[in-house]
Amino acid sequence: MSGINRYDIHEENANSGVIEAGAFVFVGHCCRNLGQPLESQISGALDLLSEKLEFVGLTLNSVVQLTAMFRDVSQIPVMEEVFRERFGGKYPVRSSIQTDFADEDIDFQLDAIAYKG
Repeated sequence: MSGINRYDIHEENANSGVIEAGAFVFVGHCCRNLGQPLESQISGALDLLSEKLEFVGLTLNSVVQLTAMFRDVSQIPVMEEVFRERFGGKYPVRSSIQTDFADEDIDFQLDAIAYKG
């Protein structure tokens, strides 16, 4: 593949949800189940990541790097439990950060990079 392909484009936010550049796929702004318990938000974010990866024929197994954003970073063990179930031992490299989200219902969001080799 040559060039850059953009998918899941949001004109109102001036944002692409998925960008395929060479062998790498960049996925941003995965959050879902806002206002629900953290475990549900993490599962929802992974569901949305999976849906976005489908634009380029990939699955969670292709994720090589993930940035997890928390309202309260002390909740990392909740995420790790969900990741054990969803990634089945094929874990990406991960960074976890704490941030203040503009929306009070958001407790978790993720961005990811996947490899399409």
